[in-house]
Amino acid sequence: MTTALAVVVAAALIAGALLIWSRTRRVVTTPAERAVHSALHTASLAAVPLRRGLTEDSAREAAPHLRALTGAEALALADADGTVLAWDGLHAELAEYFGEAAERAVAGRRPVLVAGPGRGEHAGRTLIAQPLLVESNGVAGVLGVVSTGQPGPGRLGAVAEVARYACGQLELAELDASRARLDRAEVRALRAQISPHFIYNALNTIASFVRTDPARARELILEFADFTRYSFRAAGEYTVLSDELRNIERYLALERARFGDALQVRLRIAPEVLGVVLPFLALQPLVENAVRHGLAGTAHGGTVSIVATDAGTDCVISVEDDGVGMDPDLLRSGALDAVATGTGPAGSGEAAHVGLANVDDRLRAAFGDDYGLVVETAPGAGTKVSLRVPKFRAGIRP
Repeated sequence: MTTALAVVVAAALIAGALLIWSRTRRVVTTPAERAVHSALHTASLAAVPLRRGLTEDSAREAAPHLRALTGAEALALADADGTVLAWDGLHAELAEYFGEAAERAVAGRRPVLVAGPGRGEHAGRTLIAQPLLVESNGVAGVLGVVSTGQPGPGRLGAVAEVARYACGQLELAELDASRARLDRAEVRALRAQISPHFIYNALNTIASFVRTDPARARELILEFADFTRYSFRAAGEYTVLSDELRNIERYLALERARFGDALQVRLRIAPEVLGVVLPFLALQPLVENAVRHGLAGTAHGGTVSIVATDAGTDCVISVEDDGVGMDPDLLRSGALDAVATGTGPAGSGEAAHVGLANVDDRLRAAFGDDYGLVVETAPGAGTKVSLRVPKFRAGIRP
């Protein structure tokens, strides 16, 4: 009985495998289709390291895939100075000749062909040095190919196309690096925007407790120290929601010491989203905006609500106040920056740079245009600012 069952199971597995194979075979069936599929797959493998820029590591990882695209006996990559970064395939002894040809290709910004490099056994071969011309910053490096015999137009065209593809990936790498530099600059600017006014108010609040309640003053000093240590940390452009919320609690502790019972805070956080990654200091400006522009302009104070919920593949976070609100028409016409600087209708009149527009830009840069801020508001009806963050996004980590 057991043997019979095993035979049936094995037959079912074989039948399933044949079914999957037959379906796959129908999708890519002709030699031309298989060749195209293979080339695209190989190109995608080369793109991954090239998107990190041209370094020894990325060149070494990309070279085998680029060689497969060219069909060459050997392929090499050099930097913009002609220094050989990687050699894949046969004839590694020609690396010195490639380095010299690479320097000439960079200087002339055109392909260089070396017939019979090294002579001897290489007399029937040609070394092609193709410069990698990136539109944004000139020559990024050189692609080298060892060809048998005198290369014809087809071979030279293929090498040029592979070089153009590599250039596209390197240009994307430069765009990624530029965006990362911009993100770092914006975070530094955001820190500078938040710090002067908040530090001034926090220190005044602490000073007011020094004589009347020294123990409370010590607690606030520790909260202030932890808040500034986190806000001005040097590492990472991203953080996890739990760390961001912990720092917001420190901020609110200092603000509650300042406003007293006039400031009420409500938190509703789903435990399963505490590990979600989001841009560093993405929530702090929303909360500060709610406190300063939502509550500080009212005589009776109000409530700030912070909610984070699980929404399938995303986490939805909202910061809401029941303060003075703002005119949505002004918001739609581009007043977000005005509100963020304290000059809009809901502003307190201070030069309070609370970067809502900054946060919106950084969210879109990190996750795409579907992940910007959503603001719901009306005069006298408070303001609710919401954002969505994907629970996972490749390449985004704290």
